[in-house]
Amino acid sequence: MDEQATIRPGEGDVLIVVDVQNDFLPGGALAVPDGDAVIAPINRLSRAFRHVVLTQDWHPVGHASFASSHPAKAPFDTAELHYGTQVLWPDHCVQGTPGAEISRDLDIPHAQLVIRKGYNGGIDSYSGFKEADRRTSTGLAGYLTERGFRRVVCAGLALDFCVAWTALDAAEAGFETYLIEDASRAIDANGSLAKARADLEAAGVRMIGSNRIVGA
Repeated sequence: MDEQATIRPGEGDVLIVVDVQNDFLPGGALAVPDGDAVIAPINRLSRAFRHVVLTQDWHPVGHASFASSHPAKAPFDTAELHYGTQVLWPDHCVQGTPGAEISRDLDIPHAQLVIRKGYNGGIDSYSGFKEADRRTSTGLAGYLTERGFRRVVCAGLALDFCVAWTALDAAEAGFETYLIEDASRAIDANGSLAKARADLEAAGVRMIGSNRIVGA
């Protein structure tokens, strides 16, 4: 974690809150351990940012990333799909279900955009920027660029999948990128957290604590 960086959010800064949805919280279909612990720090963080974007996992029934779509496969197994190796998940964040709803405990009334992802039935989408084929764009990079944002700060669920991939794609798109570690929690399946940390460091994404955000 970078203990030196301090951010005073301004007009060029945007907070991206990733997938704080019921299915990723305790009792949900794909609950992230201690996932509800991100809500209080994210609510505090959001008050320091004028500009906030939310992402929302939004899968159709029978999505290709669901273990239930692959006979003889179990959750957290992998499968080879047309775009590469895919971790298989319990059915989660199915369109229109209570599990897909953004948590009511998230208090960010001034959020300006909700990016839905994973709605393509044949391709998973961890990142808020690109689907897992690494080619199909959600349009988020164009939105942020057109709005004039230069710095992206990411938090949410899960650190080692959707938050990390969103941060990595933000950096690749040219944004100065930070990940708030204490406002994120990981699944840590099959070494995924260690890999995410290594990938983030290699990409120049800085991991900091929420105490480094002035006004949070």
